[in-house]
Amino acid sequence: MSDDHHLRVLVANEREERIALVTTLVAGLGHAVIAGSTDVAGIGHLTAREHPDVALVGLGSSSAHALELIEQIVAEADCPVIAVLETRDRDFVNEAAKRGVFAYIVDSTPEELQSALDITLRRFSDYHNLQGAFGRRAQTERAKGILMERHKVDEHEAFEMLRAQSRRTGRKLIDIAMSVLEGHLLLPSASNRRPSRDGRAASDGSSA
Repeated sequence: MSDDHHLRVLVANEREERIALVTTLVAGLGHAVIAGSTDVAGIGHLTAREHPDVALVGLGSSSAHALELIEQIVAEADCPVIAVLETRDRDFVNEAAKRGVFAYIVDSTPEELQSALDITLRRFSDYHNLQGAFGRRAQTERAKGILMERHKVDEHEAFEMLRAQSRRTGRKLIDIAMSVLEGHLLLPSASNRRPSRDGRAASDGSSA
């Protein structure tokens, strides 16, 4: 991460003094603490409103309180949530992992915190890229299935139809697949097409 990359950081903890301490540490690294909160009931709404780049959740007096904070933030945030501990606590880390925390760090120097942030954000980005790849594959498979049904072709031929259209239009294969999926919502299924007078299925002038 470059020196001029400033993060928007959400800090949550049951204890106000720990929020102040972490805020000072984060600000010293050149990042902005956009919000600090102890409130479990409101943390989800706060997260959704502020769109942080990363959330730091501290373990205060109650592990249950910290775990609830993590759960609420994870439900609303499109960013990694990092648990900040004063000492190592394996049981808490295991429970936090079940609720979606992406990493944990133990109180350390500013340099070590920055390094932890860099590594976590890089891994979070890699994870989302991988998830995106799986999603694109699933969408392509669904589009192939639609073409196989509509054109009575096998899987290989359906894929070649997508690829040929991609080449003709200069658009990405996933964009062609998405067009098939979106268009499919507006078309009747093959089994519901009205028969024409000669007994063949009528397409109503539409094609997949």
